[in-house]
Amino acid sequence: MFQVARNILVTGTNRGIGLGLVKELVKLNPYPGHLFATCRNPSRPEAKALQNLASQYDNINIVQLDTTDLSSIKQAASEVESHLKGQGLNLLINNAGRNSQAFLLENVDQEDMLLSYKTNAVGPLLVVKEFLPLLKKAAKETTQENLGGSKAVVVNVSSVVGSIGQGFTSLIVPVPPMYQYRASKTALNMINACLAEELKKDGIICVLLHPGWVKTDMGTDLAPVTVETSSKGMVKVIAGLDSSSSGTFLDWEGKKIVW
Repeated sequence: MFQVARNILVTGTNRGIGLGLVKELVKLNPYPGHLFATCRNPSRPEAKALQNLASQYDNINIVQLDTTDLSSIKQAASEVESHLKGQGLNLLINNAGRNSQAFLLENVDQEDMLLSYKTNAVGPLLVVKEFLPLLKKAAKETTQENLGGSKAVVVNVSSVVGSIGQGFTSLIVPVPPMYQYRASKTALNMINACLAEELKKDGIICVLLHPGWVKTDMGTDLAPVTVETSSKGMVKVIAGLDSSSSGTFLDWEGKKIVW
């Protein structure tokens, strides 16, 4: 069994891939490491599965974080810092995102487009910005090249449909344009490229990760990949990251995706 990182934060963990990642990560990162599982409404019924999971592990800390609300992001960063007591944050997984049913041009709506951009692109960028001091602290704690529990890594969960070169050709079945989702994920891809370049000097690795077409509320039951399979694959890929991985676009099996 390998260790991925000492202190971890995952956004959007009340269901789907986010919850699946927490289930896998908590098994690989036993106490005294911290696993911060964030979601918009931790006390609501939709977070019941996360609450039940956290009750079984001392090192899971549920934190309120709405990636569309800067004050919420700032408050979450402050709360995480207080828990870490001088330690850094080794792994930040930007998983929270949204889709809508506006798949075709005739359904495109201005507010829907802007909300998707705010959630899928701007939100992850601001999360990295507010948690950057903790990521830098973790990066300085070791000179090792592999992640192995010490380096600092940002994983931005993207999608192959946000790839201009591959987004219309790589899926099992034809997928509609999905303007708001594709465009916001393409924006996230560029944001990651910029982060990888800027944070290189700080020793922070920034990677895009496509979870596959997964059986979730967003992916529907038509998807061929289960949450458990995707989550296990993603954790394995994360464990193998090093400095040469920064700026790359990978899928849950570790295969490179064309931009």
